[in-house]
Amino acid sequence: MCLGPRTMSTTVKSLKVTYNPVNEKNIFITGDMVTGQVTLEVAKECQIDSLLIKFKGKAEVVWTERCGQTTVVYHSKDKYFSRKHYFIRGKDVKDNDYATLLTNQHGETYSSVVAPGCHVYPFSFQIPVQDMPSSFSGSVGKIVYLLEAKLSRSMRISKKDSAKINFVAKADFIGDPGLMTPQHESKNKKLSFFNSGTVAMDVDIEKTGFFQGEGLKVLANIQNNSTRAIKPKYTMYKKHSFFAGGKRRVNTRFLFQEVGDPIPPSASEKVTRVITIPHDFEPSILNCSIITAEYRLKVYLDVKYASDPEIKFPIVILPVTEVPAVAPPPAAAGFSSGFPSATFGTPDPAAWGVAQPQPPTAPQAFEPPPAYGAHGMSDIGNY
Repeated sequence: MCLGPRTMSTTVKSLKVTYNPVNEKNIFITGDMVTGQVTLEVAKECQIDSLLIKFKGKAEVVWTERCGQTTVVYHSKDKYFSRKHYFIRGKDVKDNDYATLLTNQHGETYSSVVAPGCHVYPFSFQIPVQDMPSSFSGSVGKIVYLLEAKLSRSMRISKKDSAKINFVAKADFIGDPGLMTPQHESKNKKLSFFNSGTVAMDVDIEKTGFFQGEGLKVLANIQNNSTRAIKPKYTMYKKHSFFAGGKRRVNTRFLFQEVGDPIPPSASEKVTRVITIPHDFEPSILNCSIITAEYRLKVYLDVKYASDPEIKFPIVILPVTEVPAVAPPPAAAGFSSGFPSATFGTPDPAAWGVAQPQPPTAPQAFEPPPAYGAHGMSDIGNY
């Protein structure tokens, strides 16, 4: 379908790139085919030097800081892949990148002389089979997977249009067995001033990685040997970290809090709390060298007139993309483990006018992000 009357020039009326969703959630995963079309509408016959579609994945971070009278720009970029297909490629076009010249349904190259009207150019790309982070948008950084169409004509400014796809990395239980590792911490505190006695807690959670929508079960053995009632509380935070130029910018955000029933003085109770991970929580990002998205679960005892003893657990939020390829290890004692699933299939590629899928590339070695202490900036907020 051609676009409306938005005029880009007297000759080229519109240039638009669109893609075909592969599932109801419009989510793409590693190895999926991205099919779509570039739609060009021209008012009169014209000569085109080149018409191409590019598919690329990248992460980018940029922010500024004032240092006296000077503004310092911190910028960093990671490039994951770049693929390019030409529909029209003139003899004078010089391009050293890997690129494919596409043909129409008859196996013929597209003409560089375009007649008046609306023209549709179908394309297809395969998402590389390699370790890449999920799509992300933060305050000073982003991870994008982008389709970009570009039209070039002699002695005229190039026309461009782009469309982002939503890519989600799959959970890798084989490559990261720590996702299934149970966690345990203990904390005790002697009270003074307006209280007397001690409070203590032993807290267990069944694992580290949890799917969107999954229940996170917390088991706590709480001893209240004080003179006041205490309440167990559970809060979750997320933290975005951005790295550039040896610096680190951090944004921390409180997400939610749940409060348990009070435990009376001189009592000991075993408390179980199931916290449901919201379906709309963005996945954790731990495989990008310049951006991380992390979560913490804080379990603490609300003690009146005293500082609260607390325990923090790192939590990895996993996207619901498919059932794990292998059965998970047995859950920790006292826990049950369940994995939500949603199967996303790859549609059949277009029958004509597309290039053959790219062969899978070998998975890239993952280099973890810099340690927090290795940068000059301190964390923002209590996390």
